[in-house]
Amino acid sequence: MSKIAAFGRLAAAAALATVAVAAPALAYDGTNCKEPGVCWEPKPGYPAKNEIKGSKYDPKHDPKEVAKQSDSIKAMEERNAARADNFAKTGKFVYDVKKIGAN
Repeated sequence: MSKIAAFGRLAAAAALATVAVAAPALAYDGTNCKEPGVCWEPKPGYPAKNEIKGSKYDPKHDPKEVAKQSDSIKAMEERNAARADNFAKTGKFVYDVKKIGAN
């Protein structure tokens, strides 16, 4: 390998190392952090965190809509328990819960 090629590779490696070290210092995430990990700030025109409740930005979740997921999870657990019980009794796995009592 010639001295010029070796010098070129060395210079390229040094430039790459310089960019790799300087890149995190140049990064900007768009927030002003009060301390590390506390970087929440409202967008312009959006109320502060403690002023959201009761404003037009308050999501006002309907309790019936929120309960739908827990209801579907309970139904899924009941179906899985019925499948497991049937498998323990018969040794056959039946996916369709309606067919478990039919046989």
